[in-house]
Amino acid sequence: MTIANTNSKVVNGVDPSCPYLFHLAALTPTTFDGGNLRGGNEDNWPALAGQKGATYFFHLEPGGVREPHWHPSAWEFNYVVSGKAKWAMQGLQQEHYTFEAGQGDVVFAPQGFFHYFENASDDEELIVMIVFNSSVPEPRNDLGIVNSLSVIPNDVMAAVFGVSADVFSNLPKIEKPVTIVKKRSSPA
Repeated sequence: MTIANTNSKVVNGVDPSCPYLFHLAALTPTTFDGGNLRGGNEDNWPALAGQKGATYFFHLEPGGVREPHWHPSAWEFNYVVSGKAKWAMQGLQQEHYTFEAGQGDVVFAPQGFFHYFENASDDEELIVMIVFNSSVPEPRNDLGIVNSLSVIPNDVMAAVFGVSADVFSNLPKIEKPVTIVKKRSSPA
């Protein structure tokens, strides 16, 4: 029997005395305007290499939104630790769902489904723990709407939406992952 050394030094979430224990809360969060995330994946938790598993804590401030996206090669379980989330999901047969999930609820996003969630509260933080069947780190395991729309020329967007290309002339071209954003107040 191997007993973990409780005095060992945790480095980037990994306890060298026990490779299967990961201190997710010990990680420095990746911060965005609208929230932050911490995650255990094959890049920072060696026990996950080749295991097809990763986990993340998403913290969304009021107004925070997880960028609309889809995973071509992973599904995800989303457990609402605290707060309330508004969800939208688009399925492969064009089915569309919008709903709210609260503390203790679990939301399943099937592989390939377009989805996002946002903080439904004006004054409380939303915390969601996500488990993927992929060991690849966020955001390398998803296709975000911002990057996806940024690679499409304005004339193609115009043809798809049936409008003038001028409609898309102010659409910024963003080539970096967005992951979490914050809603802006509309001018009065």
